[in-house]
Amino acid sequence: MQAIVSFTVVPVGDDLSLSKYVAACIKVLDLSNLNYTLHANGTNIEGPWDEVFKAIKACQFKVHEMGSKRVFTTIQVGTRTDKHQTMNNKIKSVMEKIQDR
Repeated sequence: MQAIVSFTVVPVGDDLSLSKYVAACIKVLDLSNLNYTLHANGTNIEGPWDEVFKAIKACQFKVHEMGSKRVFTTIQVGTRTDKHQTMNNKIKSVMEKIQDR
């Protein structure tokens, strides 16, 4: 099953700046060969369910490897069984609907 997931990995009790952790997770995602998009408060990733969650797990473990003793991850998952849908398809659908505003 294909999944589109928005997730955020946050080390608890570490630095106020999270950019070094985000950069490390992006390197992990690059190795996954999955499609992802970084946004201001997290990352969107899409692909086969097991591969997506394997990549998220690798990001979680990477932040621990960087010295964080506690990591809090939020995950939002969307799936469809009636058709194949991508992040770009979803955005395009909305943009088409607001063209006349």
